Amino acid sequence: MSIRILLAVVAFCWTLPSAVLAAGPYYEVKYEASTTEGELQMPVTYTVWLPPEVKTLRGVIVHQHGCGTGACQGGATAAYDLHWQELARRYDCALLGPSYGQEEKQNCRLWCDPRNGSDKTFRRALDDLAKQSSHAELATVPWCLWGHSGGGFWASIMMTLHPERTVAVWCRSGTAFIPWEKGEIPKPNLTPAVYEIPVMCNPGLKERDDKRFAGAWNGCLEMFRAYRKAGAPIGFAPDPRTAHECGDSRYLAIPWFAACLELRLPEKESPTKEGTVQKLRSVSTDKKFESKFTAEQTKAGGKYEGLAEEVIWQPSEAVATAWAQYVETGATEDKTPPPAPTNVRKLITPGDVLHKGNTHLYWDVAVDFESGLAGFVIYRDGEVIAKIPQKPVGKFGRALYQPMTYHDTPEKSSTELSLKDAKPKPGETLIFGHWSYLEETVKGSPKYQVKAVNSAGLESELSKPAYKVGL
Repeated sequence: MSIRILLAVVAFCWTLPSAVLAAGPYYEVKYEASTTEGELQMPVTYTVWLPPEVKTLRGVIVHQHGCGTGACQGGATAAYDLHWQELARRYDCALLGPSYGQEEKQNCRLWCDPRNGSDKTFRRALDDLAKQSSHAELATVPWCLWGHSGGGFWASIMMTLHPERTVAVWCRSGTAFIPWEKGEIPKPNLTPAVYEIPVMCNPGLKERDDKRFAGAWNGCLEMFRAYRKAGAPIGFAPDPRTAHECGDSRYLAIPWFAACLELRLPEKESPTKEGTVQKLRSVSTDKKFESKFTAEQTKAGGKYEGLAEEVIWQPSEAVATAWAQYVETGATEDKTPPPAPTNVRKLITPGDVLHKGNTHLYWDVAVDFESGLAGFVIYRDGEVIAKIPQKPVGKFGRALYQPMTYHDTPEKSSTELSLKDAKPKPGETLIFGHWSYLEETVKGSPKYQVKAVNSAGLESELSKPAYKVGL
């Protein structure tokens, strides 16, 4: 995905929401709580991002938050996530982030069981967003469902209600399997079509012995075992570093979804009648796409004791390799540098009352698919003059340009930074603030170049020197 970075000329430091980086379009619909039986009893907002260059969408990637007011707030930024957008862009998909208005004392199952109204409201949102965006196909294209905690509960039921529209499902620390097996909620109809959907169950290892979150571990493991016994293409990927937080799970989830999209989406040229759903392709259950835990991991005292006989379905050999890295370290390896920024340009404005002129820098960058975007290094005449961000933040996993929350979503705004160049050139002053860079040129024409950095710490090649553009 190409995103445009603006280094604006200002005489003070300022901040912008992280969403500003991501080129739109974005669309949003909001629905109030209903008092009608069987309908959603809380408000909800759906935000969708569409790849600007895509004429016809092929699918929707749904990033569904978990239970509680904090999770609902975290979900509000899901559609603005640059890394998930890159997955969506590659496969001509929309990226949808729901955000429920759950009050602190409300029962989460009023929305996370989609039969209580959130299924109907979700499909209504797709219809309304299709009209709003002039992408009629948004109402009928298939879905990838990612869900955390209560979002995993929701996704595990949604796939049973709409197996014909579900490409793949990722359950991060949550499924509805144990509640329906215990009779706490109605058991869904597990048709043969349900067992054809690729699923990955992804609990945190620290949940296993946690009084509060042990149900997330047990639910994921029991669903995996039951579905695998039924021949389903399902996997189990415990995160050795985390409890209920999402950690660095995206570095396995994104390539896993990519492989599933490759396997299941109809060909681009496949004809379809307006208002109908295209048939998804079946996946191969060839044994070359299977994994097991190592003997060291499953023997007495190992991380995954008792899991020695489990067979993990994988969508590709590359994902199987990434899975082995992830269950050992909680992350995946990346040895390839990110793409270099492109189209670096500087805009010279007419002088203001204090200075002869200002230089604004702009550039485009493709987000690294394997490791996301961690930041930039800015060069002037071959010397590093700034890093954005100056101090990367990685509270729940690797540091990214958009700091991640507990819920695998970007914070509402990136870190506020400011920097004054200690040794500006004669006649120049440099002030750098978050997403802003001021270089007031009195004489000379410095050469600016930019590098991108991914979350694995790898830097791109230098961009071509900035070229000058006028107003």
